[in-house]
Parts: sequence; structure tokens; C-alpha cells
Amino acid sequence: MRATALKVAAGLGALSLVLSFTQTASAGKLQDVLSRGKLVVGTGSTNPPWHFRDESGELVGFDIDVAKIVAKGLFDDETKIEFVNQASDARIPNIVTDKVDISCQFITVTAARAQQVAFTVPYYREGVSLMMVAGGKYPDYAALKAAGNAVTVSVLQNVFAEGMVHAALPEAKVDQFESVDLMYQALNSGRADAAATDTSSLAYYMKQNEGRYVDSGFSWNPQTYSCIVKQGDPDWLNFVNIALRESMTGTTFPQYKASYEKWFGTSPSDPTIGFPAEFR
Repeated sequence: MRATALKVAAGLGALSLVLSFTQTASAGKLQDVLSRGKLVVGTGSTNPPWHFRDESGELVGFDIDVAKIVAKGLFDDETKIEFVNQASDARIPNIVTDKVDISCQFITVTAARAQQVAFTVPYYREGVSLMMVAGGKYPDYAALKAAGNAVTVSVLQNVFAEGMVHAALPEAKVDQFESVDLMYQALNSGRADAAATDTSSLAYYMKQNEGRYVDSGFSWNPQTYSCIVKQGDPDWLNFVNIALRESMTGTTFPQYKASYEKWFGTSPSDPTIGFPAEFR
């Protein structure tokens, strides 16, 4: 009898340990973040309009606002957040090693990266656009294309630059520069007729310099931007996805809309009422 009781007690003790371990293991990132009382976010600080420091030294930008949407969903307080400044090549390592809970740093979605981290739902679709000085020789994309090799396009130097420009303007001359500032200087000085730049940058510069620049009206080379989290925690990924999705389609849309207007100078379309159009 005594031996049987000891076996039962031992079995119950082992079961208790298993249950305790299971509960701890299943708590996951969501409960960890809630218990900690703040969200730790990896991002950059040098790329307007995405993440940069304003004149007062405060970290601002569209990526920063996206991270605040997640913090707001967690704590009903967007200030309960700690930003970790990281280089682009640290975005994935800092997630994998749990240095940050989430990275929001204009991360392009690719199948190769999806083997290392989990991507959230997209929050922006980037592209390449042609920025021109208002009142210039060529009023729009059609005029640029029709001008053939008479057109010069400035672009940031990289191995794909020439092919990228020629995908939109097959005959244009391509002038590559080591920095974005030099690329824009070429446009401002008349050395280039257009600058091939990120669509988001074009929108930002047009807003910051009203009347100075115009959009050619043509964009190409789409890239999807999402935040990333560590693989293997579906509850955390699901929470972040809901927070972001509802900011673009539901109850917290005003927060997303205000940020989009602030940084890009245009307003995203209001979510449709009735059938959720995003599922078409």
C-alpha cells in the first residue's frame, strides 16, 4: 500500500512538473512582453521618412509609428516601447537571438528571409518612381520615354541600378552616384532630368518641398515591407498581425491614416464597409 502511494505521489509530482513546464513554455513572447510592460523594437535612425531623428533628437518616421501601433495594442499606451538602434544587417540576427521582440525597419519580404524569420502582414508596398523638378523640360513619364537617349536619370549606385532604370526608360542615360544627396543634387542642378528613387522618398520630398518636385506618374519594381518576429510563436505573430491589420482595415485605421498622411502627404483609401475587400 505504502509503495503504491509513493508511486502515485511520484506520478502526480512528475505530472505537476510537466504541467508547470508546459504552462511556462506556452506563455510565449506575448505574455513575456505584457509581463515586462514594454515592447522592445529594432529599427534604424537615418532613413527618412521611415526612421530618423528630428530636430529635437526624437526618433520619428513611418516605421516608428507602425511600432507604436503594436505598443498601443499591447498596453493601450504607445509610449511603452523601447527602440533598439540597429544596422540593416542586424535586423534578422537581433530577432533570432531575442535581442528585440520585433523589428520594423522597411524590411523587404523575400522567400529567403522567410526561412529565418516570420514576416507580419505587409504595412506598405514600396516601389521605384521618377522624381523631377517642377517646370522642367519633361512634364511626365510619357515625355521622358518619348525623349529616348536624350534623357539622363540619376540613381544611387549599385549593381542593379542601370537595369532598374532601363526597365522603365530603356534608352535613357544612367548617371550613378555614391549617395542619395549627390543623386538629388544632380537633379536640382539640371545635370539629370529625373532621379530614380524610392516611391516613399519621392512622396516625402514632395511633401517637405511643396511645389519643388513632381512625380512622373509611373512607378515600378514593387517590394513589400513588413515587420519581422521570431519563428515558432504563432500567438505572438497572430497578435502583431491583428494589431497591424486592424490599423489598416478596422478600428485603429485613424492612427495609421494620420501617420501615412504625415510622412507621405497623401491619404490611404478608407476601409470599405460591408464585405472585407482585403479577402477578395
